[in-house]
Amino acid sequence: MKERKAVLRTCVVTKEVLEKKDLVRVVRTPEMNVIVDLKGKANGRGAYLKLDKDVILKAKQTKALDKKLEVEVPSNIYDELLGLLEK
Repeated sequence: MKERKAVLRTCVVTKEVLEKKDLVRVVRTPEMNVIVDLKGKANGRGAYLKLDKDVILKAKQTKALDKKLEVEVPSNIYDELLGLLEK
């Protein structure tokens, strides 16, 4: 059976190139809403973040997601990302 290539994406904060499964996708939908896309298939402009508390807090502080998604990211998105760490 043929092996699949690893799907790589870049974290917007650390600039690390990691496998897609090690990152979480945050999406700005065409309706200009911001959501956390756990399946990685939502329609819209996406940005990837490493699931690490320090990285999420740095993204909030530097507004890295705001710049990448070209919209102001609500603070509840960061709370949702931090909640994913507890699972």
